[in-house]
Amino acid sequence: MSRIGRKPINIPAGVEVKIDGNVVTVKGAKGTLTQQFHPNMTISQEGSEVIVTRPNDEKENRALHGLTRTLVHNMVVGVTEGFKKELDVLGVGYRVQKQGKDLVMNLGYSHQVIVSETDEIQIEAPTPNKIIIHGIDKQKVGQFAAEVREKRPPEPYKGKGIRYAGEFVRRKEGKAGKGSKK
Repeated sequence: MSRIGRKPINIPAGVEVKIDGNVVTVKGAKGTLTQQFHPNMTISQEGSEVIVTRPNDEKENRALHGLTRTLVHNMVVGVTEGFKKELDVLGVGYRVQKQGKDLVMNLGYSHQVIVSETDEIQIEAPTPNKIIIHGIDKQKVGQFAAEVREKRPPEPYKGKGIRYAGEFVRRKEGKAGKGSKK
C-alpha cells in the first residue's frame, strides 16, 4: 500500500471540498481550484477528511494513488496558504522592478525583458535582485517561475543569471592561463 496515498487529507476550517465523481473542487479563502482525476481512483469525504483509495494493486493504480492524494492535498494547501517561489537575480547591471502588473528585467540584453502577471499568478520585486512569485496552483507557480528563470539561466563561469533561491550553481574554471603551452 502506498504510504502517501493512504494518508487522509485533513480539511481545515473555512475550506469547502466538493467531490463529483472524479472531479474535485476545493474552495477556500484565497480562491477556488477544480481538477479532474483518473477514473480508477476513488475520492471520498468522511467528515473533515478526504480519503483516496485504489481498486487494486496494478502498477498504474499504485502510481496514481499517491499522485492523486498529493494533488488533492496541494489544492487544499493552495486555497488556504498559497504557494510561492523565490528567484535571485545575480550579475553586474542585472536588476528587476515592478511596473504596474509587469515585471521589467534588465538582464544584460540590448532590450528589457518584460513578463506580465496573470489572474492566477502575482509577482513581487521587493529588491532589485529578488523576484517572488505567488499563486494558489502549485503547478502554475512552478511553471511560471521556470519560464522567468529561462529568460537568463545561471551560467557556470561567473554564476550570472536568474536562479531559484538556495539553488547551487556548479562553477567551472574557464580557460587555462595564457602561454602555458610551449
